[in-house]
Amino acid sequence: MSINKVILIGRLGKDPELKQTPTGTQVCNFTLATSETYKSKDGKQEDKTQWHNVTVFGKQAENCAKYLGKGRNAYIEGRIEYRSWEKEGKKFHATDIIATQVQFLDFGNSKKGEVDPPAPPLSSFISPAPKPVQPQQSFSVDDIPF
Repeated sequence: MSINKVILIGRLGKDPELKQTPTGTQVCNFTLATSETYKSKDGKQEDKTQWHNVTVFGKQAENCAKYLGKGRNAYIEGRIEYRSWEKEGKKFHATDIIATQVQFLDFGNSKKGEVDPPAPPLSSFISPAPKPVQPQQSFSVDDIPF
């Protein structure tokens, strides 16, 4: 058994490019940046950004080209694919993420190319816990329903 699965959440580095295969399948390509923060040996906070090439096919490719834009947040789920080719005697290699699921994470109604304000904190979506019901202070046997 084997598994080839990747999950990424990041921002698009440029506007998506929509193309069509000779058979008519829509293909959308874009780059996605993921960042992590860590402390260096000297105690300074450092940021490290990784760039991922993402490819999406079909109707989902059309939606990505229509609704995503540079700077927008997206959740990507898919698989890693490696490819290599030779050009003018030189070997080239590339790593691609073939997306099977793309979710647009920005809130609001910004148009493609505009960056939405930061999402509200998760706590704003969670209602406070209900207050516990206080039991009656006194009751008699007649109050019991059975």
